[in-house]
Amino acid sequence: MKKSFKKIYYPAKDYILIFLGTAIYAFGFNGFILSKEIVPGGLTGVGSLIFYVTKIPVSVSYASVNVLLLFIAFRMLGRRFVINSLFGIVSLTLSLMFFEWLLGGKPLVYGEPFMSIIIGGSLCGAGLGIIFSANGSTGGTDIIGAAINKYRNISIGRALLYCDFVIIACSYLVFHDVDKIVFGYVAMFTEMYILDRVLNANNQSVQFLIFSQKYQEIADCIIKDLDRGCTILNGEGGFSKQPVKVVVLLAKKRESSMIFRLIKNIDKQAFITQSNVQGVYGEGFERLKA
Repeated sequence: MKKSFKKIYYPAKDYILIFLGTAIYAFGFNGFILSKEIVPGGLTGVGSLIFYVTKIPVSVSYASVNVLLLFIAFRMLGRRFVINSLFGIVSLTLSLMFFEWLLGGKPLVYGEPFMSIIIGGSLCGAGLGIIFSANGSTGGTDIIGAAINKYRNISIGRALLYCDFVIIACSYLVFHDVDKIVFGYVAMFTEMYILDRVLNANNQSVQFLIFSQKYQEIADCIIKDLDRGCTILNGEGGFSKQPVKVVVLLAKKRESSMIFRLIKNIDKQAFITQSNVQGVYGEGFERLKA
């Protein structure tokens, strides 16, 4: 039973990160996007449309629609997906309610709609990036995307993109203003860009292929001085037909200059290739995602 509990629930630090991410998202959304009558993507965009027409707070419509979506998710995607989404949904609902009360629907930037949506989109993207980096979810269209992906050959990312485009385009039915749609798309792409940057900020890793006659000395220094593991592969020169040894090393990008100095001090004639890699999981890198 304990083993099952650990598999389903988050570590304590992930709950903190998810709460922080939802707070940042709610602040950016209420202070810079909703107050400028801009409709973003996702379920908060649907809530925005409802708010502009009925004045029902976004937090209320967001929570209400998510209850229905969670029921659907339980039937289609299973208990684990619902549990992993529940904390993020509750946290974002409370954060939206708090900033609706604190800001009172007033914009934090006056007379600068473009600046407002850039700031708001950046904050929302940063918040979502923190949530997703902690393996969290805010439910909403994530549930719709996961359900579509399960039964149709459409990726979750593409399904979410289609949903966001439709939601933002629907703002024309409320405002009859093309500018509002354009601003909504700007906010969406800003959010996506910042989200990607935040998610990959800590995952930027590099792979080195090191060709050197002093391969063993280089490998020993990597293990001792950098506290990194490496692999030595057997190869053969395509022209010379002579056996060669190749040291393969995965490291954080910030360690690159240190690695080059280490190799240069041992063998100035070494041949080195460096390439960017993403999604490196295991000891010394990111933990495997649930």
